[in-house]
Amino acid sequence: MTKNWFITGTSSGIGRILTEHLLASGHTVFATLRQTEQMAELRDKYPKQLYVAYLELTDIQSIHHAVATALEKMGQIDVAVSNAGLGVFGAAEELDDDKISKQIEVNLLGSIRLIKALIPIMRQQQDGGHIIQVSSEGGQIAYPGFSLYHASKWGIEGFIEATAQDVQTFNIRFTIAEPGPTGTNFGSSLFIAPPLEVYRHTAVNDLRKFIDAGFGELDDVHDVVQAILDCANHPQPPFRLPIGKVAVQHVQDGLQRRLDDIRSLIK
Repeated sequence: MTKNWFITGTSSGIGRILTEHLLASGHTVFATLRQTEQMAELRDKYPKQLYVAYLELTDIQSIHHAVATALEKMGQIDVAVSNAGLGVFGAAEELDDDKISKQIEVNLLGSIRLIKALIPIMRQQQDGGHIIQVSSEGGQIAYPGFSLYHASKWGIEGFIEATAQDVQTFNIRFTIAEPGPTGTNFGSSLFIAPPLEVYRHTAVNDLRKFIDAGFGELDDVHDVVQAILDCANHPQPPFRLPIGKVAVQHVQDGLQRRLDDIRSLIK
């Protein structure tokens, strides 16, 4: 059965490939991004299935306009994928205030505002709807140098933990997708703060070198997209979806460490 999809961050990576897969399978997609001309080729290929609109997550009006236009064009939003985001790397004191604000404004506040705009639409739909938030294994674990990125991912996961309970009665389902390191343009678009000399011999600088070397082995983005598609087609989709061997292992290890800490306090 084909569905109507609303997707953010469709210029590249997970959002772009997900859009291509859906269109090829006959679904209707409302694709949002900042540079709409990047979707021209797909729009020409799928004129009856693809709608394209500008969306900037730091612009509240553009969020509401995109969601309202999607409802107008498609009549219903069955699945929404909140995928757009950015990454900032550096020890906390290496980051300037503008970059700190940008990280939280896009990944956390932007995602919150998008979900808030989607809820009244899905609440009034007979079948409710499914919201898939693309988070990261970094919503459950933390790496040195990614403190602000993790703040945004742990934050949106906490928001969804509560909001999913708020709207469960209305048949609005949530999935938090948590891929591990994936072969997208994340590394090339990552903002890396200028290093402070005092951090030269710390874990932050070790990871900085690892990033410079290309992040090591990465999961195939097509496998990540397929996992999201499988989740959306499941009659009872999982609330959390770690994707890839690295993510599954890291999330398990992180949860185990937290359990061990709690158990160590029990006499």
